[in-house]
Amino acid sequence: MSRKPNFILFITDQLRADFLGCYGHPVVRSPNIDALASRGLAFDRFYVSSPVCMPNRASLMTGRWPSVSGVRANGIPLSQDRVTFVELLRAAGYRTALCGKSHLQNFTGRPPVFPETGSDTGTPPPRELSAAIRGTLDDPAHGQEDPAHWQEPDARVQTPFYGFDHVDLVTSHGDDLGGDYRRWLLERDPDALTRIGAANQLPHDYSCPQAVRTAIPEELYSTSYIAECADACIEENAGDDPFFLMVSFPDPHHPFNPPGRYWDMYDPDDMAIPAAFTRNDWVPPPHVQGRLDARDTGKANLAGMDTIGCSAREAQEAQALTCGMITMIDDAIGRICQTLKASGCDEDTVILFTSDHGENLGDHRLLLKGAECYEQVTRVPFIWSDPKLEEAKTGKRTERIAQTHDIGAAILARAGLAPFEGFQGADFIDGPGRDAALIQYEHQRLHPGLGVPPRVHSLRTDRYRISVIEGVDWGELYDLETDPGEFDNLWDEPDAADIRHALTEQLLRAEIGAIDRVPVPIRQA
Repeated sequence: MSRKPNFILFITDQLRADFLGCYGHPVVRSPNIDALASRGLAFDRFYVSSPVCMPNRASLMTGRWPSVSGVRANGIPLSQDRVTFVELLRAAGYRTALCGKSHLQNFTGRPPVFPETGSDTGTPPPRELSAAIRGTLDDPAHGQEDPAHWQEPDARVQTPFYGFDHVDLVTSHGDDLGGDYRRWLLERDPDALTRIGAANQLPHDYSCPQAVRTAIPEELYSTSYIAECADACIEENAGDDPFFLMVSFPDPHHPFNPPGRYWDMYDPDDMAIPAAFTRNDWVPPPHVQGRLDARDTGKANLAGMDTIGCSAREAQEAQALTCGMITMIDDAIGRICQTLKASGCDEDTVILFTSDHGENLGDHRLLLKGAECYEQVTRVPFIWSDPKLEEAKTGKRTERIAQTHDIGAAILARAGLAPFEGFQGADFIDGPGRDAALIQYEHQRLHPGLGVPPRVHSLRTDRYRISVIEGVDWGELYDLETDPGEFDNLWDEPDAADIRHALTEQLLRAEIGAIDRVPVPIRQA
């Protein structure tokens, strides 16, 4: 029997597909990721299951759409009663490890921004009967990424953690990070807390919201920590038993704070001004206009996580700083790949690279990500570099459509393992891919352009994107063949009525296909 392959899954946070050299970016330097693509299979139509962290990461782990994984939106921990593909690998004898960001649980400790729904009349039910499902998500097992968990000096993640036997955890974004990383940081620099965050940043002249010139040096930044942990995991696990290693970087998520030389590695003047700033004929749809109006009237939360309006200069600055963070990640990946080669495991290891969602970076005059489900936010890179895959050895590209929740299916298939009942992902390496991508987005905060917490479901075919938004009487329809920038909304165009109706039916059928099939029947009736 041949040895099962090792796997290393590199995943970044908030990296859109077109901000890598191998995906056509004219400025950013990403030679190590490009090298993976040159000896692998790169997907040009790879989409998230949800364009936000927690739901998409839960879909990655469970192989299920957000509507059935239980993690529909940020703020909902992935229940530990959900089975993950990593658990299947572990059960088959794989050594499993996570180095970096998990975000399968909440890591802010802040309460939700809107109250629980329910009737405001009559006697309320007792706590244990207050929701349709008896919940255990507020127990300690689902609070291991919470800052309160890490107050104890000997705090650790209890393993196995969603299938991972070893975890080196990094929580939050920017340079003010928690988990195992903070302990590591303070061991090396006891005064590090005086150097983190916007209040302690180095001087700079950037105007972009959340541009923070961190005082943390490169060698103590989280990307360096994650690379060090990954190196140690490879060296420890190089042996007879196969391993699965997830290397998860919190960058290039905002705040935009590349450390050291990576801060000014790229000049904002070399970055493209997005087309939305030069087109006078573009009429923003209501949810985009709401974001732009909030920024113009001073009502936008510039320090938050939701989409905000921006200027052309702010877009260029955000792009330049993002490129700095990307290049630092690329350097870390190069280091890890060298460690893999030195271990003698490189010929037995499949390397995957992707991101949990994208980022507007000024397109449509927006920064960050949210309910505006443009290509820049939903399409991410995916590279499968496999020494045994003949199709990929010459750096082939494919337009097969696949999504985040398909990743586990491809890994299990390559390992010769069957998925569990209810797994909704499909092997897209040996399989044909999807007819279309179904993308589900939900958020708990009110949207200024919608007036309600947004729930947006989209279908992305090889040519069109249609989005239906709960609670409003309009939607979005774009023909990306004739309008790749998604500027001309065809929703109300009479000439597009037939395609709108056909896509609506296709979206409906996709939603039916996404309905949960577990638990399975145990009798006929």
